[in-house]
Amino acid sequence: MTANPDPRELLGLARRAAHQAGALVKNAPVHSLDTATKSSPTDLVSEMDRASEELIRGIIRRARPDDGLIGEEGGSKPSESGLSWLVDPIDGTVNYLRGLPNYSISIAVVSEQGAMAGVVYDPTLDETFTAIDGHGAALNGNPITCSSTALPRAVIGTGFSYSAARRARQAQVLVGVLPAVGDIRRPGSAAVSLCWVACGRLDGFFETGLKPWDFAAGALIARESGADVRGAELGEPRDELLVASAPSITADLYPLLS
Repeated sequence: MTANPDPRELLGLARRAAHQAGALVKNAPVHSLDTATKSSPTDLVSEMDRASEELIRGIIRRARPDDGLIGEEGGSKPSESGLSWLVDPIDGTVNYLRGLPNYSISIAVVSEQGAMAGVVYDPTLDETFTAIDGHGAALNGNPITCSSTALPRAVIGTGFSYSAARRARQAQVLVGVLPAVGDIRRPGSAAVSLCWVACGRLDGFFETGLKPWDFAAGALIARESGADVRGAELGEPRDELLVASAPSITADLYPLLS
């Protein structure tokens, strides 16, 4: 192991792990999977969430045994190298279990300074979004940039909490946002939504209550595409608004969300 690993090598490791995990979950017989709930009756976890995380953890551990790992399903290990991996083994589990598209595997490697590299892989479309800090973002290896749409024509993505009380508050925010924009979408995966901002499919995205593994890779990809990103600082999970938006709408969108 080197003291200063090449971010390209880290990205390659993340991409390999994401693709293997994506193949695992896509080929599983979804109708026969065991499922359970976590924080609420709508917060689902499947045996494939756990299997995907275990696969990713094994790939990273074999390549970089001294790195830390923080996984959504509890597969955590403290870092001895100064680097840690934030893993969401299936972001969009409800989509996955319902046979809907746009779930993803999200992997980011971070240091004390923030995210160094990230991958979001959507196996339903075979799309791999990647970024290295300071080196731009790409979709299947091709550079991507965010949109330049004005707010009245903008398509804005969002997501909803598993908490009924928080959903009610989020609905009130939508009352103010919807008349001011072109339309609203709810893709079902925060990681995918952030990447869609990066490539211009969405002009903005906002959600509260996301965990670091939900957004670490996607927020880096959005930022490296030229999007404005707020509320994506890493640290302990917290109830904070995350917003990613094309610079053309940031000034007008943000006041609608507060």
